[in-house]
Amino acid sequence: MTNPLDSTALDAAIENVHRAGMPGLFAEVRHGDRVWRGAAGVADTATGRPVDAAMRHRVGSVTKTFTAAAVLRQAERGRIELDAPVGRYLPDLVPGERGEAITVRMLLDHTSGLAEYLPYAYPSLKAFPVIAETGPESLDDHRYTRWERTDLIAMGVGAPAAAAPGGAPGLYSNTNYLLLAELLAQVSGTTAEECITRDVIEPAGLTDTAFPTGPEIDGPHARLYEAWFGKIDPPRDYSVFDMSWTGPSASLVSTVADLNLFYAQLLAGKIITRSSLDRMRRTNPVISQEGRIIEYGLGLHPTEAPGQDTFWGHGGTVWGGGTLAMTRADGQRQMAVAVNLQRWNTLDASGRPQPHPIDAALEALYRIAMYG
Repeated sequence: MTNPLDSTALDAAIENVHRAGMPGLFAEVRHGDRVWRGAAGVADTATGRPVDAAMRHRVGSVTKTFTAAAVLRQAERGRIELDAPVGRYLPDLVPGERGEAITVRMLLDHTSGLAEYLPYAYPSLKAFPVIAETGPESLDDHRYTRWERTDLIAMGVGAPAAAAPGGAPGLYSNTNYLLLAELLAQVSGTTAEECITRDVIEPAGLTDTAFPTGPEIDGPHARLYEAWFGKIDPPRDYSVFDMSWTGPSASLVSTVADLNLFYAQLLAGKIITRSSLDRMRRTNPVISQEGRIIEYGLGLHPTEAPGQDTFWGHGGTVWGGGTLAMTRADGQRQMAVAVNLQRWNTLDASGRPQPHPIDAALEALYRIAMYG
């Protein structure tokens, strides 16, 4: 590879995503000591304010890697046993036989069998994953709702189980990571957010990464536009939103530069030990929220392409915003991309999301960013 960081190709690829219909996006790609940052489109469709690669962004479920790393830090200190039943720590939240059968590790890798709480908290999403029968009304109803984490957990634990604990494939469920947040709070003597900040964010030197303290995003940021599969037209701005509905499962605010720094240090064994990192990268098949089977470890999942090196990281979505951060196993190649539109696909007559030009353009950007 004569030019591993082709800025011309990356500039063209990110612009193509904007031209395909994405209001705005920004990214950072690193190869060794070389860095490319790019942005295309607007942060605000009303004013035309441009996006910038330094903007802060809601990173969604990328937060799960941070939470998992904090759990492993506590395990290294002997405060958590990964194969201990969660009922030992949180008997009131996961009582009885389920609490004995579900381990901490099963929460981390989504093999607990616990249901997703979101369709129970948001009534207009109750039919999910039957998208055609869902609606976006609950998003407006709960824009400023301050949720109690234990109430959300009770919805997920009280719902019919998706599978038996430890079964394969697992089911990706935010209920698992809210339980991990409660576990961190119990063993650390502080809040989960403070524990993750102290044990992961601060040691990594992430100066633009924090949990939100209110519905606003602090600092320069883009508006976040939600289309909900064509049912919100034009897409509506949800950048102001109380993120207690997801907490340490998906509420973190960061930058693409901080995400690359975080994953570089994580995969280099500078946040958790090499032994803990090996545990994070042991995967099981899991059904994703999109209904696909993916390989998932402890807050990490791999991306692999034929003939290419494996990358590790996480993706995330919130109402209106999306993020993907992936780092090559040797830490020498990294990509972090943020977009400000979600659920852009409309539905066909059978209720399935139709392909959209944004899909192909984003895949092309990811491919160039990861593999050159």
